[in-house]
Amino acid sequence: MSAEHIEQKARVRIALLSIVAGICVLGLKYWSYLLSGSVALKSDAMESIVNVVAAVFALGAVIFAGKPADKDHPYGHGKIEHFSAAFEGGLISLAAVFILIEAGKGLIYGVELKDLGKGLAVNLLAGALNGSLGWFLLTQGRKRRSKALEADGHHILSDFWTTVGIASGLLAVKFTGITWLDPVMAVIVGLLLARTGFRLVKESSQALLDVEDPQVLDKVLVAMNRVRPWDIIALHEMRTFRSGRYTHVDVHMVVPEYYPVRQAHDLCEDFGKRALEDGNIEGEVHTHVDPCGRLYCDRCPAECCIIRRAPKTTATSFLLEEATAEGPA
Repeated sequence: MSAEHIEQKARVRIALLSIVAGICVLGLKYWSYLLSGSVALKSDAMESIVNVVAAVFALGAVIFAGKPADKDHPYGHGKIEHFSAAFEGGLISLAAVFILIEAGKGLIYGVELKDLGKGLAVNLLAGALNGSLGWFLLTQGRKRRSKALEADGHHILSDFWTTVGIASGLLAVKFTGITWLDPVMAVIVGLLLARTGFRLVKESSQALLDVEDPQVLDKVLVAMNRVRPWDIIALHEMRTFRSGRYTHVDVHMVVPEYYPVRQAHDLCEDFGKRALEDGNIEGEVHTHVDPCGRLYCDRCPAECCIIRRAPKTTATSFLLEEATAEGPA
């Protein structure tokens, strides 16, 4: 069994765990609402419905993203994970709308609180479970390079902090007797959720539109500088895009112009593979080999070069501004 197959099975297991835990949290939060009659706790339970639906969608995205590249999808199926994150952001935003509607009703018509103490206790138990689940999903999503699991983790952690905020507000209600603080807390929850949903949709949309990610560029370039052989003289026109956990890099590599085609090709191919391995980046590098044209003598370390026009005078590290710029004609 290959390492990638083992990783994919682990992603699926984590997504299944998220669904099971989400259902348990939903049950606890709805029970806390029934015990207390709190609008704020009802809004917290409504968000957990979104968590479960999003977890189911994330499972489907993880399974689909694990399929290998084929004729119809030559760059793989990884972008489905960005669809999953955008879908989750949309669900969060929809939940925020319903929560704000419920909060508005509470402010207009008032609320009748029942056993707020027991309701809070049950809700805090659900919140603790949610916090543990969110941290686990976030760390595993980053470790296994799954955008769907990472987005699910961000969402559930935001739900955890929402629970903490609600509990703080309802404790104030319990000790002051000011019941209108309950729907006010629900309004705050709705606004925070709307912000989280907007952020998820924005980030996922940028990924789907192949917006350049400066962090990915920097990570690739740092790895290239670490494993760079002396005869990769310069880089330019570097572009990257993400397809789920896969990173695709397009770059022009400048080599000594007297190298045979085979030697230049093998040099660049090996350099790209070693850079990805060094940076722990799952993906591929597409290279375009450029001859030096005796334009880079001031940075070329080839001491025995027979066509050098000038001595080496500058540092040889790859710089981001130059690596992403157009090369000389």
